[in-house]
Amino acid sequence: MRYVVLGGAGAMGRITVRDLFETAGDSEILIADYNFKNGQRVARSYRSSRVKAGFVDVLDLQATARLLRGAFAVINSVQYEYNLHVMKAALKAGAHYLDLGGLFHMTRKQLKLHSEFKRAGLTAILGIGAAPGITNILARFAADRLDRVQEIHIRLGSIDETKILNPPPLSSSYSIQTILEEFSYPPAVFTKGRFKFAEPMSGVEKTIFPAPVGWQYPMYTIHSEIATLPLTYKKKGIREVSFKIAFGCDFTEKIRFLRDIGLAAERAVTVKGIKVVPRDLLVQLVRSLPKPVVKGRLKEYEIIRVIVKGKKGGKAQTWIVDCHTRGMPKWGIGLDIDTGSPPSIAAQMLARGEIEARGTVPAEVALDPQPFFAELERRNMEVRYRRINAS
Repeated sequence: MRYVVLGGAGAMGRITVRDLFETAGDSEILIADYNFKNGQRVARSYRSSRVKAGFVDVLDLQATARLLRGAFAVINSVQYEYNLHVMKAALKAGAHYLDLGGLFHMTRKQLKLHSEFKRAGLTAILGIGAAPGITNILARFAADRLDRVQEIHIRLGSIDETKILNPPPLSSSYSIQTILEEFSYPPAVFTKGRFKFAEPMSGVEKTIFPAPVGWQYPMYTIHSEIATLPLTYKKKGIREVSFKIAFGCDFTEKIRFLRDIGLAAERAVTVKGIKVVPRDLLVQLVRSLPKPVVKGRLKEYEIIRVIVKGKKGGKAQTWIVDCHTRGMPKWGIGLDIDTGSPPSIAAQMLARGEIEARGTVPAEVALDPQPFFAELERRNMEVRYRRINAS
């Protein structure tokens, strides 16, 4: 079995590669990255003939398709704006496809390739990281237990008490470009049976998560779950779907400040006769900052919560389903295990014949929750749930 991880030298791609290496038996793994030297460096660190590196420019359809030919699946960890390019290359190569999400708008475009993937007998799983991904499957777990599904609300909260020797002024474990876009683009909300858009970073909601996370302040950001859950549960009567995430207050205010002074803008400005895109400049500056040095062990904890409200046997029920993530110390990976490992899990489920859906499908359609949860548990993630009956 051969898997190709596009962006496999990046922050999330590296975790997917590690997961495949540790759990996918004798499978071959190709780290395909635009930064070929980084890909080679990551591949060499495994000291195994199972892991190789290759150069990819996903804008070159023909070359990307040649690279994917013979692979069982391609796991796409590059920036989401290239998702359609990679999907077309996967179709041409005859490979299954998985990605980490499309920030709502791209996901809606990707859904339109359903017929082409289905005709080819291929599966394209859209959004199989933590959020989207785990969030969708938590929602399905609850929705499967209800006759009617009226509301789905997703809330994420975390803490990070890791000691850093040289904390940079701004850092993020995943794409700073994506974070800037999440904080700047109007977030989609499905309310009263219709899609609408709210103000970025609005809707702050004081929320108590289980220990050790505690009180957090999730807010609206644009996310892919809103693109699929209302469609998946339309027949069950869905009326409300929302997504909110809490970042650390200090980090949130830094990003808000940078956004408010225009450094998240995508329209070029002229500086001394040179056109500069503020967002691109900021992303490059953040990426060039020295990497933080961790003192001691990672000390992080995240809770992904999904609240599903509906009816069973004509009586109102609410399900609260949480995924607790502590990181994977033996792999040297923190909370991002919940983003990087799900595509590996899903690709392996596909290989074992445990996913029968064909076409472009969201995670809640593709994956059976129980075996997926069992795989999460192997990676130090635990799903807990409770049901509240109407009194």
